[in-house]
Amino acid sequence: MSTTPDAPSLQEQYAPHNSCFGCGPANTQGLRIRSRVEGDLVVAEWTPSEHHQAFPGVLNGGIIGALLDCHCNWTAAYHLMKAQGASSPPCTVTADYSITLKRPTPMSGLVRLEAKPVELKGDRAVIEGTLTAGGKVTALCRGTFVAVKEGHPAYHRW
Repeated sequence: MSTTPDAPSLQEQYAPHNSCFGCGPANTQGLRIRSRVEGDLVVAEWTPSEHHQAFPGVLNGGIIGALLDCHCNWTAAYHLMKAQGASSPPCTVTADYSITLKRPTPMSGLVRLEAKPVELKGDRAVIEGTLTAGGKVTALCRGTFVAVKEGHPAYHRW
């Protein structure tokens, strides 16, 4: 998987018609994060706009949650795909996740997301992620993501 900025992201490669608010390439009003593989990590860079603020100069906590939730979900899908030797990722959904806001996230400049699996077991993955802005980790995430089967409402979303 290429990590160059112009290469397709995991979302663009595997789910180009996905309309998820956080990660869907087809959602023109969404956050449209673009997750890429760098070694064992899945990374993304994203630039906030003024309408993403909580108060002047600080990124909204709900937006932070959406960024980390979607990015960690794609990290789970990618690593489950690799663990299963599949050619495409399973459709995964969030079973649980928690966000720890360490400090205010500045609105100026890029936000960097990094995530990695800490446990892969069958159809589920536990993922840990970080959000860094202004050179400091501003938020942490830990979540469980599960591959869904035929019959689940999200099954055909990708």
